[in-house]
Amino acid sequence: MTSSTRFTVTVAMIVALGGFLMGFDASVISGVVGFIEIEFELSKIQLGWSVASLTLTATLAMMVAGPVSDRIGRRPVLKIAAALFAVSAIASALAPNFVTLVIARMVGGLGVGAALIIAPMYIAEIAPAEIRGRMVSFNQLNIVIGISVAFFSNYLILTLGQSDSAWAQSLHFGEWSWRWMLGIETLPAILYFLALMIVPESPRWLAMRGREDEALQILEKVSGPEQARANIREVHDSLTARQDGQPGSLSQLFRPAMRLVLTIGVAVAILQQITGINSVFFYAPMIFEQSGIGTDASFMQAILVGITNLVFTIAAMALIDRLGRRPLLVFGLTGIAVCMLTLSYGFASATYTLSQKSIDALPAAIDRQLIEPMADTSFDSDVAFRNAVSDAVGKDIFKQHESELVSAAISMNPTLILIGILGFVASFAVSLGPVMWVLFSELFPNALRGIAISFVGLINSAVSFGVQLVFPWELENLGNAGTFLIYGIFALIGLVVVMRLLPETKGRTLEELETLLVRN
Repeated sequence: MTSSTRFTVTVAMIVALGGFLMGFDASVISGVVGFIEIEFELSKIQLGWSVASLTLTATLAMMVAGPVSDRIGRRPVLKIAAALFAVSAIASALAPNFVTLVIARMVGGLGVGAALIIAPMYIAEIAPAEIRGRMVSFNQLNIVIGISVAFFSNYLILTLGQSDSAWAQSLHFGEWSWRWMLGIETLPAILYFLALMIVPESPRWLAMRGREDEALQILEKVSGPEQARANIREVHDSLTARQDGQPGSLSQLFRPAMRLVLTIGVAVAILQQITGINSVFFYAPMIFEQSGIGTDASFMQAILVGITNLVFTIAAMALIDRLGRRPLLVFGLTGIAVCMLTLSYGFASATYTLSQKSIDALPAAIDRQLIEPMADTSFDSDVAFRNAVSDAVGKDIFKQHESELVSAAISMNPTLILIGILGFVASFAVSLGPVMWVLFSELFPNALRGIAISFVGLINSAVSFGVQLVFPWELENLGNAGTFLIYGIFALIGLVVVMRLLPETKGRTLEELETLLVRN
């Protein structure tokens, strides 16, 4: 590895720590929802709100992060994001009620939105064209690592909460398990803030602000003096070639010349979320519990989701600059559609029957006299079963013991569900996960990149918010089979759109892509 490559990789890895915090902050809630639903007596919509509230403010942050970074620089925005992550983690862990928890999560959402937009933008602006795909993918890799660490730390804290060791009991892992799950993020947030101190400002941002000497010094460390001077000339030419010479604005994003890149950006932004990835990441234990394996096993299988995500994200990083962006998306979307339809079939084929023997084995808190009239009654739908049991024993009791009741009644192949979920995550991780952010960093011209990425990121986050908010409601009212069928249909639609619209972008400089895609 040359010294210039080593410098680029080091800077990219530090900046991409924002992705780690984003992944951790977003997915740690998967282990929390079961606890806060009972402790704060939440409805399904409130439960969805506790998850989606982070994405709501992330959406708002995405709307302003790009323009703000155009004014004050990429690095200051990332440092603000790091501070917001730390504040959110501490406030979430100490939250005395549901409203405070939601507010704390919304503070973290501001950090998520800023990091999600600015980190890949910064990396794309500093990395040479021949390794840009891999470097930008560092951000997605760190998101994935953050998700995996969140799943593992949730399982570890859950295990420590059941431990008899004195030190674990003294730290109240059992009593405060969900608070520990949320609070542990403080440590990497502080580390990220400190590490950003040694990161330089984006050279393309410096060049756009007229600070070409500073930009040249940084680019020389990345690609050598000759290429650095060529890059500075390209940035200068791309800015002076614009018709009005004014700073980038939202109205310019909707010029006819921008129609192709904007359509691609919006389509990919919607597609990444509408296929249900955050439903899986944020509600993984809940989904696995629906297959009847129990709470502890569901947390353990959630770890497999994180590991699969990590392995296939690394595979995407190895392939994205060799095969290109388009082939990965076509392959991944095909896999997503197949796996979601498999999940729909798996849950649709399940039956639910409480035998007298299984009723006798239920927790003592469930009144046998209330549920025994249901003995040996079969249900072909998870919705019908849940409604019948909830009506029999009461909503509060059912909510507290839903996992045990489903496990006692369900008859299905849980391995099929595990394979479907892991296959879906693998397909996403090798395609939509990293490729979307690489495309966002490549498609838009220099002068509009900040505001353009904020705009498509806003759409991506808004769709994510909606998906997360309604997922518990969908499971309760549409059932598992219907919910995953919807995701599969969206994946098939997205596959057609990608095959019709998306050109290949690998191996070209940002300025070459601007000439190719922006049709004046």
